[in-house]
Amino acid sequence: MKLAQKLALNYLRAKLNFTAVFSKRKAAEMAFEIFSTPFRKSKKKVPPIFDKADRNFVQVQGNRVVVYRWNLGGIRRVIVCHGFESSARNFDRYIVPLIKKGYEVIAVDAPAHGASEGRQINLPMYVQTLSEVYNHFGPIQSFMGHSFGGLAIAHFLENIHHDDSYRIALIAPATESVTAMETLFDLLQLDEGVKEEFEKLIEEKAGVPLSHFSIPRALNNIHAKVLWVHDEDDDVTPIRDVKPLIKAKPEHIEFMLTRELGHRKIYRDNKVVRKVVEFL
Repeated sequence: MKLAQKLALNYLRAKLNFTAVFSKRKAAEMAFEIFSTPFRKSKKKVPPIFDKADRNFVQVQGNRVVVYRWNLGGIRRVIVCHGFESSARNFDRYIVPLIKKGYEVIAVDAPAHGASEGRQINLPMYVQTLSEVYNHFGPIQSFMGHSFGGLAIAHFLENIHHDDSYRIALIAPATESVTAMETLFDLLQLDEGVKEEFEKLIEEKAGVPLSHFSIPRALNNIHAKVLWVHDEDDDVTPIRDVKPLIKAKPEHIEFMLTRELGHRKIYRDNKVVRKVVEFL
């Protein structure tokens, strides 16, 4: 972690913990703002393939969201969904081979990411983004998502009509939202009282507890064939959240486990790219 990042983190810790002394609720609201705000932007140079994209837009909660499309009218549509603090441009190594396979490829910059408008993102907003894209440019039969994008795909797909001809490739997906919250709270060194208020806040906003936002739970309502790629050394979406599912051996899920790739190198790995493209 760079010095500037350490100073910023220490400032946030001090501010939140000072606030928590007077109001656990207010500290929880501030933590939710942090939880929903991407502070970093992808610095990857825009790949040449994006110059050839048909650029479209959808509206999501007042934000203009950018949708890229290639090979319109292809044999089958696939959508590529990035993770938190990422963007569509990071997935060019999937876009090119899928086009070569004859697919119509759709990629989206979620709100507050890439070229899209917005300052914040949450799971319902990402799911709404997928719904808007699906309604405007679908139907879409194949889905690929990394991290937060994988979580959004699962929660979108469980609420639409689909069958086992659909395919989902999940790469290091954000398996359990509870884990993401606990990681944030450990980082900010917040106490249990603030955590309780945070979970109450989520339930008030979403109408369901934070534990509802879980890929294993959503998979109970998903009939698509699934490829799940995960690294055993992932320190962002830990493999421990996936192990109960691996042990259960669901018939419609194929697992590919890797080592020493972590959370971000995994989607750039050539073997992973080939496997995902072949699966889709």
